[in-house]
Amino acid sequence: MGLTRAERRRRSRERILAAARTLFAARGYERTTIRAVAAEAGVDPSLVIQHFGSKQELFGRAVRMPEVPAPGVEPGELVDHILATLGLKLGELPPQTLAMMRSMLTHPEAADSVRKNLGRQIEGITAAISGDDPMLRASLAMCLMLGVTIGHQLIELPPLGEASAEDIARLLRPALRALLEDGSQDPRSGR
Repeated sequence: MGLTRAERRRRSRERILAAARTLFAARGYERTTIRAVAAEAGVDPSLVIQHFGSKQELFGRAVRMPEVPAPGVEPGELVDHILATLGLKLGELPPQTLAMMRSMLTHPEAADSVRKNLGRQIEGITAAISGDDPMLRASLAMCLMLGVTIGHQLIELPPLGEASAEDIARLLRPALRALLEDGSQDPRSGR
């Protein structure tokens, strides 16, 4: 018994996304074409357009990160999720993160997709934390992770580039907890 039409469609979509992540990570936004993605996925370019509409939409879907935990999670769980989302626990970034980082500074359409993607992440983190300035604190946490990830994975900034993912996560955990725990305490208390 063969696959249903819906199953074939879902598998084609998954192959296209996997190919897009690989090519965006390796080549960046500018040098990745719909035709190259189609060839990598083993499909016709028109199928890529049919599923995703445009290169920008394909990029946006390819770099989309997993959603953050639901509101009300403990700060430690949220910190662990953020660290795992960017691949620091594994020591290797997922292709969608590499694609995002390589492309976001060189192409306006890629930057717009990244802004939307990170905006969704920040909104999710904001909903999960309490206290003063939750959106600013969520934004700072994401920017901290982005900067550390760029320094570790793309620039290989010494000694950050040589540090293990576990050491980076261990040292970042208190900083992220400080940002994501209730920030309404008296700043003079030192907490």
